[in-house]
Amino acid sequence: MATVTYDRTTCLFPGSQKPAVDALDLQIEDGEFLVLVGPSGCGKSTSLRMLAGLEQVHSGRVLIGDKDVTVQEPKERDIAMVFQNYALYPHMSVAENMGFALKLAGASKSDIRSRVEDVAKLLDLEQYLDRKPKALSGGQRQRVAMGRAIVRQPQVFLMDEPLSNLDAKLRVQTRTQIAQLQRRLETTMVYVTHDQVEAMTMGDRVAVLKDGRLQQCATPRDLYRSPANVFVAGFMGSPSMNLFTLPVTEQGVQFGDTAIPVPRQLRGENSEPEVVVGVRPEHLELAADGISMDVAVVEELGSDAYIYGRTSINGAAQEIVARADWRNPPRKGETVKLHVDPEQLHLFSAVDGRRLSR
Repeated sequence: MATVTYDRTTCLFPGSQKPAVDALDLQIEDGEFLVLVGPSGCGKSTSLRMLAGLEQVHSGRVLIGDKDVTVQEPKERDIAMVFQNYALYPHMSVAENMGFALKLAGASKSDIRSRVEDVAKLLDLEQYLDRKPKALSGGQRQRVAMGRAIVRQPQVFLMDEPLSNLDAKLRVQTRTQIAQLQRRLETTMVYVTHDQVEAMTMGDRVAVLKDGRLQQCATPRDLYRSPANVFVAGFMGSPSMNLFTLPVTEQGVQFGDTAIPVPRQLRGENSEPEVVVGVRPEHLELAADGISMDVAVVEELGSDAYIYGRTSINGAAQEIVARADWRNPPRKGETVKLHVDPEQLHLFSAVDGRRLSR
């Protein structure tokens, strides 16, 4: 096991003026499960590949433990990687696939067999050791790919969107297995996904990237409760946070019939004329009076129901989503009233998107 450090690490692809990853500063603790998340093209897979030695570092350093591995070959870094497409050898059996790296390292046949059988038991693959990959389901192939990584007993596990090829039900099941497995192995794991629900349910901490830059790294709870900027607020959470750009007055910000106090410095002559107000769907409650909402879509999810529609905030039409009682949600076409708890509102700068304290 080992820590991982990105020390102002930058990757610039040939012919590009804009870095794919720009001065990434990130410390991953020994035994931590860290998830890199963000939209397509944000630099999360590039960050992982720099750690693996598969992409060149343009500036800065990458450290595993106290060792600078920036210019080392992948085979010298003592890491194991699980890819999106499994990357199994089709002509080899499950046991041969899992033990191939040990064979290349010169381990004895008895040692290879023993370690493969131990890991197969851990992953419930014992009955499949003699099968070829084509005889396995997608979930079983993914477990074989993980088993191949585990038998090497590396310092760091790297996983690049390993569940994206699985169906929804199997994805939920497998992500639980991966999280449980990491807890048992107590090995440092860096996991890449574009799915923010996956990130929130798996990671000890989650690092959110956008356009190659780190936006925030925190526990899932802290990301959800105290997003550092507008992007993190809108990206983390499903459905995403409602965001409204509203004018600042001497009294604060008027959100429907709710007056929101803002910091004194925002109300001076040189203050920002507008702020972004954020409220999560679960903090909007159906009430007898409040913000009026025309319901366009009702999304019933069993134990949850969400209503999507339009409202008018300070005379401007706005899209809005709220959580409703799943036992008796409103119908499409209805007009309902929404009440918001002022304590659950988030304020962000309309200029640079940063979080504002109240």
